[in-house]
Amino acid sequence: MIEYNYRKLLANKYIPKAIEADKLDAYADKVAEADNDIALDRQANILGFYGLPEYDTSRIKYFIQKLPEKFDTMVVLGIGGSALGNKALYNALKTERELKKRLFVYDNVDPVFLHEILSAIDLERTIFNVITKSGTTAETMAGYMILMDILKRKFPEDYRQRMIITTDREKGFLRQVIQKEAYESFIVPDNVGGRFSVLTDVGLVSSAFVGMDIDALLLGAGQMRQRCSGLDLKENPAYMNGLLHYLYMREGKNISVMMPYSNSLYDFADWYRQLWAESLGKRYDRKNRQIYVGQTPVKALGTTDQHSQVQLYTEGPNDKVFTLMQVQRFQHDYQIPNLHPEREEVSYLGGKMLSELLNAECFATEIALTKAGRPSCMISLPEISERYLGQAIMMYEIQTVFTGKLLNINPLDQPGVEAGKIATYALMGKQGFDKEREEIETFKKL
Repeated sequence: MIEYNYRKLLANKYIPKAIEADKLDAYADKVAEADNDIALDRQANILGFYGLPEYDTSRIKYFIQKLPEKFDTMVVLGIGGSALGNKALYNALKTERELKKRLFVYDNVDPVFLHEILSAIDLERTIFNVITKSGTTAETMAGYMILMDILKRKFPEDYRQRMIITTDREKGFLRQVIQKEAYESFIVPDNVGGRFSVLTDVGLVSSAFVGMDIDALLLGAGQMRQRCSGLDLKENPAYMNGLLHYLYMREGKNISVMMPYSNSLYDFADWYRQLWAESLGKRYDRKNRQIYVGQTPVKALGTTDQHSQVQLYTEGPNDKVFTLMQVQRFQHDYQIPNLHPEREEVSYLGGKMLSELLNAECFATEIALTKAGRPSCMISLPEISERYLGQAIMMYEIQTVFTGKLLNINPLDQPGVEAGKIATYALMGKQGFDKEREEIETFKKL
């Protein structure tokens, strides 16, 4: 199992003003109330991600098995929850598993970005996966229309086998397209929100395509779900981490920094940013009172950002909570040769493994943060594998919902995103948004 060390989030001689361990007991009733709310939501089939460890993956595996061998590249068209999980899993495992197939994720409408992807792939060997539950996401649908036009012109006889669509089970524009064109399709479940959907068809199809063991992902998720099923905080990392972050938010630490010491996990921190920001950043609580809560997630990379951000983290405003991530065993490693044994400036490195240096630097950052009075925790993965990634995903999804319950907000909606969507529709001339277009004219005069 992945390890979670929270001790440096608690008061010690270096951080005397941190959360006292005894203070956690005072929140036993609040923890139990949040846990009960989660249980009720699960009974109401609202928190569908809890049930994903039992998901039947046979249809995905059958689809991948019957794909023509020529397809060695997949391009996912999606944004937010339809993209970040795909990237996090692929970039975590592409080197560790030495994956032979490639994945590109087109998650921005930057035209140069699209050109770069098209320049890097062979259309003859590429399959496209459009992911949007509503079928109306402007960014995704723009990419879909551009690429479908390219495919129809280049492959007029068999363009259908080069496109799959992952969308709502029954409704929406794309479901109509699927029925008309007979595209292969997969499902975005009704009871799993986009940012919680990486362990559904949304993330599993692309993961299976490139050669990951998707059953091991779900196995790991199930192991973590079981571990996080009780009220004993010391045995439940999701609840312990959620409660401590909640308490630090109440003390004004409104920034959460995730700093993996592994390039492979950098996009996992990106996935976490959306999960934490979109779930907890809310203006209203469940009683419709204005509260303006949330914790801004920031990602950093060890050791790179020891030389760009740690100066701020140790001597700047004490308004942050830190999560360091380390990997115990790497699939690939290098020994540092002792090329200059006579020079004390570098000879101490000779004979050491590169991974040894990396994890020493992780521990060094933890020491530096603690000595500076900054609270931090450590997530340690035995190795980067499907099972441990599944554990980490489930831990953070449970933690996010639990923290939302403590904050008395709805962690599953995202009303603040809608204003931007509506303004985009109006600016791009979508029918039914005349009033919004008139309002936009006033903004142009500001």
